[in-house]
Amino acid sequence: MTNTHDAPEEIRFAARQSIEQVEEGTELAPKFDEHGLIACVTTSAASGEVLMLGYMNEEALKRTIATGEAHYWSRSRKVLWHKGATSGLVQRIVELRIDDDQDAVWLRVEIPGDASCHVGYRSCFYRSVPVGGDASNFKRTLKFEESEKLFDPKKVYGDAPNPTQL
Repeated sequence: MTNTHDAPEEIRFAARQSIEQVEEGTELAPKFDEHGLIACVTTSAASGEVLMLGYMNEEALKRTIATGEAHYWSRSRKVLWHKGATSGLVQRIVELRIDDDQDAVWLRVEIPGDASCHVGYRSCFYRSVPVGGDASNFKRTLKFEESEKLFDPKKVYGDAPNPTQL
């Protein structure tokens, strides 16, 4: 994880002035939530598989646009991070889209080694949750949908702190 400095000053987002402007216009006018964040879904440009869900603050979105590489805001560590700066698994943007009301971002990315998850799997969504059946059984056993890791996190990250918070 790398801290980055001030967002590029040349990138300025439009003020949100009307529904028509936001939904049908050509100006980027993102809506950040009450914490200053916007949700970002990241998928593989090659397969379309969902790799991760992250969040961006204004600086992260500006850096992503300026560099063509994904930057996120870590809610647990409260720090801006350039995805892959430590691991080498940098997410190169193939396409960046914004949704209809401009409060969510979709990144289509290419990643060397095709892995995105800090646990070592391709996708952060490597387990599925059984649905339906006996509703009285609230204990669900997660099913692993990816059978092997693409890299060893201990070798890649060494003694860097794990970003997962309990």
